[in-house]
Amino acid sequence: MEQQHPFECEIIHEEAVSAVREKLLEKDDYLSLATLFKLFGDGTRVQILHALEQQELCVCDLAALLDMTKSAISHQLKSLRLARLVKYRRDGQNIYYSLADEHVKKIIDMGYEHISE
Repeated sequence: MEQQHPFECEIIHEEAVSAVREKLLEKDDYLSLATLFKLFGDGTRVQILHALEQQELCVCDLAALLDMTKSAISHQLKSLRLARLVKYRRDGQNIYYSLADEHVKKIIDMGYEHISE
């Protein structure tokens, strides 16, 4: 018995499908990528990232800048840190945050460029 597919296509372009299939990632890689993009789905986190793109800041600086509590900022920074979007350094009692690498800056800049068109 022929296996039925959930789609109703009459013609499948096997060469095109095969060429693309070779370039696809593992499903777990797409889940990781989707998780990364979910972090950019929150305006506060994007605002924090944009602020850190300008310069390194501590939690108190970010709280004052965004008119939020230190607790709320810390919560967002934890998510960003776990996703390796921000890094931190300790200077005595103070912890300063910055973007993890140039890739994060590129994502923010490309997103802004896209919405500005």
